[in-house]
Amino acid sequence: MKKNLVYFCILCCLIPLQNFSQGSADYTGGLKVKLNEEGTKYFRILSWAQFWAQYNEDVPDDVSTTNFSIRRARVLMYSQISKDFLILTHFGLNSLNANNQSPTGLGESSQLFFHDVYLQYSLGADHAIGGGLHYWNGISRLNNQGTLNLLTLDNNRQSWATIGLSDQFARHIGIFFKGSFGKLQYRVSVNEAITNNLQDQAVPEAGETPIYAGRRLLGSKDAGKNFAGYFEYQFLDQESNFLPYKVGSYLGTKKVFSLGAGFFYHPDGSVSAEADGSLTGENVAIFAVDAFYDAPLGDNGSALTAYATYQNNNYGDNYTLGQTYETGSMVYGHVGYVIPNTDKKLKFQPYTSLSLRTIDRIDDNATTFGLGANMYMNGHNSKLTLEYKNTKYGDGEAIGLITLQAMIYL
Repeated sequence: MKKNLVYFCILCCLIPLQNFSQGSADYTGGLKVKLNEEGTKYFRILSWAQFWAQYNEDVPDDVSTTNFSIRRARVLMYSQISKDFLILTHFGLNSLNANNQSPTGLGESSQLFFHDVYLQYSLGADHAIGGGLHYWNGISRLNNQGTLNLLTLDNNRQSWATIGLSDQFARHIGIFFKGSFGKLQYRVSVNEAITNNLQDQAVPEAGETPIYAGRRLLGSKDAGKNFAGYFEYQFLDQESNFLPYKVGSYLGTKKVFSLGAGFFYHPDGSVSAEADGSLTGENVAIFAVDAFYDAPLGDNGSALTAYATYQNNNYGDNYTLGQTYETGSMVYGHVGYVIPNTDKKLKFQPYTSLSLRTIDRIDDNATTFGLGANMYMNGHNSKLTLEYKNTKYGDGEAIGLITLQAMIYL
């Protein structure tokens, strides 16, 4: 059975099994239903949930320093009845807590919504074209990061550089091309920019910073489309690009070293106002370079995961929104080490992360330091994560946050 599954995955250019089972001794094909005896027609279901308990001392006197939340609850399904085409559907909810729950579960934050819905057609063994609500993003590995196998507690927030500005929860509606030329993998896309985004300011003020409202204020003809791409060269083991979600840590099940570069470009994505009230579009341009390394260290069960990126953000002259989206630059990196252990199921992985951002608007920096550890009870399929994160923005006081996460995925 297992050999047949491996053969079938190679035959159909499917994602290798270990991409869904990093470090797990038990998890094999997952919840996969064959529609014929050969297994050439099938559908696959993945489900995962992340529960958080957080401590934050930087709260008002009448607010509890501890809180509980459901960080993510997701279901992902994909199906093929032919290796020539595929359909993928991904839905769920995020960050459900006591403040956004509703009495009967009918409130906005309680509702499931589509994260991805796209169709894909093969262009031969190594290339494909698709369209829909998709996650084939540009910029960096972290802007394509999956949430099933993160090294850190969560993704570096500023790496999801367009979420809610030009896209719906890091997904655009558009057309994508993806594939590989030998060891060089690529993903490029042409997408619609959303009209209703996180920019709640109606119009820019004369002489002030721009706002991200190009499509809404200038129209879809001039500011309706954006373009993205990410390219990486893989020197050692080849990672699958069957699905768009990048792996955070393989826990030593692969030996990977890749260098990448990517971009996002939205013509007239931002808008500024002249003294006479006329509106002028400003191009949004983001690019990044990064490196990823993940490999076992000897035969004792230890492994190293390391990632580093430089990202340049231009949302318009001195743009800023919520201390998250800001014109400037960012250097980010993290490193994790799997402690040697003869137990194939139980693994411990301490890690650290550091983000340094330069912010044009305030002519200052923002620094975030993280320190944490993962306890894997069955690879990424069952793990606990404890993380301390400290953030200092400009000349403000540093803010500390402690989070405990329990995660299971099937």
